Amino acid sequence: MLHLVGFSRQRHRMRDELIAGLTTFVAMAYILALMPELYAPLAEMGMPVGSIFTSTVLAAVVGTMLMALYAKMPFGSAPGLTLNFFFVNTMCLTLGYPWQFALTAVLIEGLLFTVLCLSGMRYVIFDILPRSLRFSISVGIGIYISKMGLLRAGMPISDDNVFAHMRMLLEPAMQLFIFGLILTSALAILRVRGSLLIGIVCTTLAGVPLGVTRLPEASEMLTLPPSPLPLLCQFDWTDVLTPDMFVCVLIMLFFDVFDTLGTTIGVLANSGMVRRDGRIPHQTQIMLGDAVATSVGACFGTSSVTAYVESVAGVAQGGRTGMTALVVALCFAASLFLAPLFLCIPNAATAPVLIISGFYLFSSVRFIDMTKMTEAVPSFITIVVMPATDSIADGILIGVGSYAMLSAIDRLLHPRRYDDNDEIAEHEQKRQQTVG
Repeated sequence: MLHLVGFSRQRHRMRDELIAGLTTFVAMAYILALMPELYAPLAEMGMPVGSIFTSTVLAAVVGTMLMALYAKMPFGSAPGLTLNFFFVNTMCLTLGYPWQFALTAVLIEGLLFTVLCLSGMRYVIFDILPRSLRFSISVGIGIYISKMGLLRAGMPISDDNVFAHMRMLLEPAMQLFIFGLILTSALAILRVRGSLLIGIVCTTLAGVPLGVTRLPEASEMLTLPPSPLPLLCQFDWTDVLTPDMFVCVLIMLFFDVFDTLGTTIGVLANSGMVRRDGRIPHQTQIMLGDAVATSVGACFGTSSVTAYVESVAGVAQGGRTGMTALVVALCFAASLFLAPLFLCIPNAATAPVLIISGFYLFSSVRFIDMTKMTEAVPSFITIVVMPATDSIADGILIGVGSYAMLSAIDRLLHPRRYDDNDEIAEHEQKRQQTVG
């Protein structure tokens, strides 16, 4: 049974996988509360927003189970925030299309993503990233996820008033966050197993006397989820051939592909699972799992499903196989009936975990070759753009674009350098073939 999720008793520890799964789920659980809130404006357009919670859980269960059983990797999947904002704010509120149109676009994008994964294009997309740029994605995501942690804790990052920051320190939620950050950091430094999960639990309990954590009453603990039937397969094919549909699908496909690619590279960079040539194991299965989950999620009534960058919290706790993802999926399934228990965890308790996880990702900066300026500069641009734009896809796009332009200029100015490199590479290839 355990081999179905890639677990081996000789190479993996069940305790680590279980703790990793719980840690990843707790770090992701905010999406359960955020999705109904995000889709609330669409209630005026006739969307049954009450069913969004159940649809989100079902889509997350399907997506994460695909990661567990098909990809056999420690990723949690759920409807992604970036594409959910695009779904609600752009397609529905700005362009004025009905939510059924948006769901149809998500379904088409998922099907195209599936075709892309089954074709050879997935290798082309991965191979355009040089080794240093791949590790810069990890560093950029580390800073980005740490920024998410500060925002989740309530830190006014964009406020220029220093007194606003000082006043914020007097807030109970900020004091709880600082306590949680110190506690979680100390546990991580002492190499306590399950340090991130222990930090979340202790910080949540410490928030009770501060009034930040509100534990649910016994009568509120068990709830029945709303029916997902009002959202099931609610597609609209009348505008499927319009230019707007084409543009929306293309934008979502771009973000979905590069978000998934960037997340997998970033999360696994320091796990010891990346091959020596920089390739990610089971990359095809990960991307195909996201693609299929996106199509299934559209049938349930949600936007594109993607691997969550918060999975780094579980990987940092030792999650290495699909067992971690299986635990995440089971926790999402349990949240259908125990939502108040999971949603009582305050943001101040999960924010320290994101910051510590960001530190683990940032350590990949040592693998960037600073002697090759044509790779080092695009790597730096990638690192800076991700947290600045709050987009993994934007960081990869601008980084790859700058790498292509700088490499082309350098090749024009120093053609001999590349000729020598090509001759060396050709000689090395022949030598390896001879040895083989």
